[in-house]
Amino acid sequence: MFIKVAFNIPLKKVFTYLPPEKGECAVGMRVKAPFGRREVQGFVVEVTEKSEEDLTGLKAITKIMEPDPLFDKSTWQTALWIADMYMCGWGEALYAMLPGGKREKDLEDEMEGAYGLPGSITLTDEQQNAVKSVLEGSGSLFYIHGITGSGKTEVFLTLAEKMLAEGKGIIYLVPEIALTHQMVDAVKKRFADTVAVLHSALTPAQRLKQWRRIQSGAAKVVIGARSGIFAPVQNLGLIIIDEEHENSYKSGSSPRYHARQVAMYRVRKENAKLVMGSATPSVEAYYLMEKGTITKLSLTRRVSGGELPQIQVVDMSSEHYAVSDLLQKEIIRVCGEGRQVILFLNRRGFFYNFSCLDCGYEAKCSHCSIPLTYHKDRGLLICHYCGYSQRPARSCPQCGSLQVGYGGFGTEKIEADIQRLFPHLKTLRLDSDTAADKGKTKAVLDSFAKGEADILLGTQMVAKGFNFPKVSLVGIILADTTLQMPDFRSAERTFSLLTQVSGRAGRFSAGGKVIIQTYRPSNYAIAFAAALDEKSFYTRELQSRQLLGFPPFSRLFRFVFRSKNQEKALSAASGFGQMLFQMQPEGYRFQMLGPAECPLALISDNYRYQIIINTDQFASAHGILSAALAAYKAPSGVYVEADVDPLSLM
Repeated sequence: MFIKVAFNIPLKKVFTYLPPEKGECAVGMRVKAPFGRREVQGFVVEVTEKSEEDLTGLKAITKIMEPDPLFDKSTWQTALWIADMYMCGWGEALYAMLPGGKREKDLEDEMEGAYGLPGSITLTDEQQNAVKSVLEGSGSLFYIHGITGSGKTEVFLTLAEKMLAEGKGIIYLVPEIALTHQMVDAVKKRFADTVAVLHSALTPAQRLKQWRRIQSGAAKVVIGARSGIFAPVQNLGLIIIDEEHENSYKSGSSPRYHARQVAMYRVRKENAKLVMGSATPSVEAYYLMEKGTITKLSLTRRVSGGELPQIQVVDMSSEHYAVSDLLQKEIIRVCGEGRQVILFLNRRGFFYNFSCLDCGYEAKCSHCSIPLTYHKDRGLLICHYCGYSQRPARSCPQCGSLQVGYGGFGTEKIEADIQRLFPHLKTLRLDSDTAADKGKTKAVLDSFAKGEADILLGTQMVAKGFNFPKVSLVGIILADTTLQMPDFRSAERTFSLLTQVSGRAGRFSAGGKVIIQTYRPSNYAIAFAAALDEKSFYTRELQSRQLLGFPPFSRLFRFVFRSKNQEKALSAASGFGQMLFQMQPEGYRFQMLGPAECPLALISDNYRYQIIINTDQFASAHGILSAALAAYKAPSGVYVEADVDPLSLM
């Protein structure tokens, strides 16, 4: 008997072993086996009586990690599809799907409280129509396209309830860990002990326990972030993807899968339905709805008595302070009425850069090609990519001038300004700096939900998903930050973020107001968001994408070559580019951009070069690129990252 084992390595290959001295191996078991000079964990993917390989010097499995398999043949088939689709190793795909952990212990929910999420309520006509359309519709792909506050969550939960009554399982994906905690509470109230939670904050042991509950059929409703899409739900009937537009559904490390694509694969394979939802669909999803590939179900009214907010744009070029005169007046008015304010700035820290006014020197990370951000509370200039920090210089390190200073501003600076302007108001700040303290996120949100603070200031963590009844003013301190990114999706991200943040105001009552501060009031993403003119934005964006030949009118592939040695990285990228050019068949040429430096050319002392492939013939290009990557031998010290349908080109 021979045991085939897959390891977490970037190879489409399995390795053959002899059975262990004790115990019997079965497909899906986790085992330990000698691999080179080490003993490594792997997964059994086949048990066979015959092997056509050279069996000289074959070694035996040394240990069976658990008595029961963690996956079945279907899971292995999904792993093979992921490895093929996203150009990674078989074992890499399998390890991305499965939990780790040596022992099981109780799951502890660190955070409760739904912050305004409703319990079971009577559905509106629009909501009832959406539920009926999904349950009775012949297709498998649906989209709940509703304005902020229109009750998408209740539609999702009602659909889950109906599926559960039919004995079917449900996967419910949410994008952020903070949102996951809220939804866990709402879903548990509705479905009690049938719920399992899967997200990255769980320990491997906690994740393993949840996986076993799902695998056994004890848990039929799975809620989680991106990796929840792999849950071994029995008799899967429904996958829900809330806030489909969110970038966090795309993995940033190998395999670089998108949960939406994996969901589409699973519903086809398992004869289930996929229901996505957002107030701001991704441009790709919007295009598929327009084509009729995805069935669009609209929710046009707020269900809690609220109205869409009034939105005003402030041109900051004529303002003297980061908090405009208008925003200051509105904060005083709203808080004087006993209501609350959310202030949003997608940039943390105190000042965003440190520079010399004489020679133009800018303090950049010595390990990454980005400016350092000044954090006043720690007295340090910090790199937000690798964590490098240094003390601010008193004179210019380049020319010795004393004319050095700070520019830009982050949430720390705005917090200080708000406390100076409104010392009688209580302000809470929530960003990744404050959230680093365990339990701080929960404490801040709980306090604000109870009305113990007047103003909640933060980054994207406060931008979406929360339903605070007393919030009637939202101030967007600077709407331009996402527009400054050299990426064709910058307008889409700006429009989506502004719309989502604006949606926090007036969700439960009339009179909500949003103030958007910007240096680019005429930019179409900002102008259409302020006018609540979604149709015009998507029409303009799709026209631009079609003209430039960008998704959804084409598909992209990105290959990044990184190395501590700059010449090696460039040489490797150039060599791969030449190989691709030679492998293209007669009559078919995809567009190849590069090799060129990545916009972020240096990260953590790694020089980065990229090649981007743009094609309208996905299958042909995918076959050529997969074959090229498999044949390519990267020089020592050079690492290649393959990304199919990249969301970021940075």
